[in-house]
Amino acid sequence: MSKQSGSLRRYILTRIALAVPMVFILLVLVFVMMRVAPGDPIAASQGGKLSAVELAARRHAAGFDRPLYVQFWEYLKSVGTLNFGTTFSDNLSVRDVIIQRGGATLSLSLGALLVAIVIGVPVGLLAGRFRDRGIDVTGRLFAIVTYAAPAFVLGLLAQLAFGANGLGLLPTSGQSSLLVGLNVPTTTHILILDAAIAGDWSAVGDIAQHLVLPSVTLGLIIVGVFIRMIRVNVIQTLQGDYVEAARARGIKETAVVTRHAFRNALVPVVTVLGLQVAMLLGGSVLTEKTFNWPGIGQALITYINARDYAAVQGIVTVFALVVVVISMLIDFVNALIDPRVRY
Repeated sequence: MSKQSGSLRRYILTRIALAVPMVFILLVLVFVMMRVAPGDPIAASQGGKLSAVELAARRHAAGFDRPLYVQFWEYLKSVGTLNFGTTFSDNLSVRDVIIQRGGATLSLSLGALLVAIVIGVPVGLLAGRFRDRGIDVTGRLFAIVTYAAPAFVLGLLAQLAFGANGLGLLPTSGQSSLLVGLNVPTTTHILILDAAIAGDWSAVGDIAQHLVLPSVTLGLIIVGVFIRMIRVNVIQTLQGDYVEAARARGIKETAVVTRHAFRNALVPVVTVLGLQVAMLLGGSVLTEKTFNWPGIGQALITYINARDYAAVQGIVTVFALVVVVISMLIDFVNALIDPRVRY
C-alpha cells in the first residue's frame, strides 16, 4: 500500500468517526425540539374530533405517555431502520411521503445547482480577472442582492415578470400540466426522468418549462456565494508566484489566466458545493411553497401547519442526514484531488 493511499484511507476513516457524534447531536436536537414545541400534536392533528378517551388511546399508541429516554431510544431505532412511523394527519408512512416527494425536491435542487454554477462560475471568474472594473462592481452588486433576497420575494417577482400577468412565457405553478403529470408512469419518482424513460418527450418539455422558474429562483439564492468565493480565489491566484513566473517566461496573458489562474481558482468550488446543500434544502421549503412545487419542502410546511409531530420529525431528520452525508462525500472528493487536506 502506498503512503498516499494509506493517508487517504486514514482520512476517510477519521472523517466517518467524527461524523458519528455529529449525527448523534443532530438527532438529539431534532428530538428535543419536537418535544419542547407547545401544544399536543395528537389533539392538534385530529382537530378536536376525538374524545378524551380516544386521545389518550392515540397518545398511548404513539408512545407519548412513555418516559423520554424510551421515546428517544425508539426514535434512534426508527432512524437506524429508516422507518419513521406514520403521519397523524393523513395516516401515511413517513418514509413513503419522503420517497414520493423526494424526487421533486431532488430535481429542483439539481436544477438550482446547475443555475448557480452556470451563472456564478463565469461571473466570479470575470469579476476576479477584471478587478475593480465595471464587470467586477456589477458582479459584486448582483451577488449581494441575490444572496440577501428571500426566496419567496424572488419567486413572486419571477411569477409577476414571466407568468400569465406578465410576459406569459413560463408556467408559475406545479411540476407539470395536470394531464401530463397524470399520464407519466411512475418509475423513479423523478417526474422528468420518468417521462424520458417512457419516451414522452412532449411531457419532458412541459416538465422542463415548469422547472425553469423554481430552479432559477432557488439557484439565485446561492449564486452569490459562488461569485464571491471564485472572485477572491482568482485575485489571490493571479498574485501567486507561479503566475508571475509564467508571465516572466513570456507566456501570453490569456494562457496564463485560463490555464493557471482560472483552473486553480475553481478547486475550492468543490467545497462550496457541499456547503450549499443545507441552503438549498432550506431554500427549497419556501421555493416549493411559492411555486406550489410538490416536494418535501411543501409537505413539511403542510405537516407543520397540521402539527403532525411524526411527519415533521421524520422529514427534518432526513434533511439533517442528507446534509451530513453530502458534506462527508465532498470532504472525500477534496482529499482525493488535494492531498494536503489529508494531513
